[in-house]
Amino acid sequence: MRYGSALAAAIVGFACVPADAEPVVAQTVAKPVGDRLIGTLSRRLFPLFDAIGADPAALDRLKANPAVAAMLATRAGRRTACADDLTCITQALVWTPSESATLAAGMPEHMSSADDGAAAQTRREIEGINVVLRTFGLGQLPRYPQIDGTGPIDPSETRARLQAADWLSRTPRARSAQALDPSMDFALSLLDVSDRTDAIGFDPLTGGLNAAAVNRARSLDWKRWHYTAMIVTGVGPETPDTTLSPFGKYHIRLAADRFARGDIALIIVTGGRAHPRATRFTEAEQMRAALIERYGIPADAIVIEPYARHTTTNLRNATGLLAALGAPLDKDALIVCNPGQSETIAGAAFAQRNLTELGYVPGQVGGRLSPTELEFRPSPLSLRVDPRDPLDP
Repeated sequence: MRYGSALAAAIVGFACVPADAEPVVAQTVAKPVGDRLIGTLSRRLFPLFDAIGADPAALDRLKANPAVAAMLATRAGRRTACADDLTCITQALVWTPSESATLAAGMPEHMSSADDGAAAQTRREIEGINVVLRTFGLGQLPRYPQIDGTGPIDPSETRARLQAADWLSRTPRARSAQALDPSMDFALSLLDVSDRTDAIGFDPLTGGLNAAAVNRARSLDWKRWHYTAMIVTGVGPETPDTTLSPFGKYHIRLAADRFARGDIALIIVTGGRAHPRATRFTEAEQMRAALIERYGIPADAIVIEPYARHTTTNLRNATGLLAALGAPLDKDALIVCNPGQSETIAGAAFAQRNLTELGYVPGQVGGRLSPTELEFRPSPLSLRVDPRDPLDP
């Protein structure tokens, strides 16, 4: 009978509700939505700020630091003073050296996995934000203007990109460091609206075209190989519809010939979507296809490194791939390329260029075994993330 009584009471209660009453809707607090593309780009370019954004307690502790709080308030006031002036807003978000130093000093050490610590990583990530703001927001020329940056665009398009980036930086996003400072999401959004999310175009690198080689690498006995890998550097074409440059075709012939000797575990073809500006072709992908189709190299013997835009990062990124494959970094790899590039890599000027652009030398270049071959001992320093090149950090 108790079920019948309960049902009767419910009917009576329902009958007492006026027919025109509004239904009662439970109110919940919605959490910010996640953006998979921006989230992936954030983790790739700004892993320390991304980690802070994902840890509310660490974020609150950082904001509670008196020096950091005062600095962030100054930045917020600078942005507010711009009102709706988009160029002013973009410039206001650029970090000054003293602001960068203040945040670096307050950043919790345990949040960083960089070999040189949280402060150094903070400064690198802030420099990366500034590069994006200046290059893609304020139209300043990057270090390599012929392949990087926005190129010539209509002023109305520039304004649309800035407006969208500003709006997006004010719209909540899950796992974002927006509560610390909006400049990170403004920079990420600028890359997105400019269609320059090159840095994550092939992630994860252990899957996709590399899956077969990665699977094979798990069972390799690295001791039985004279070289862990052959690093085939890129030489990008200069015409839009060219898949492989003339020198690129020479490089893959050299690679196939050298690989046939049987003393190298893997071929790493390295070169991104760089030449000419905004080309639709990725050089490493094209080299891989040619090695398979023209020379019959097995797919599980080839690893693509599809991000490098310069010879410096050809070597840096190849080192990162070797580490991901489980290859020992205390064992030599072999660089194979044309005689001119080989001579350049072996020279003192190239070592200095690495120090200037990367801050370190990505590995020790040995003697030239031939005009087209150099030994290379990778350096663990190459594992640092450097968003100062936002298309290839």
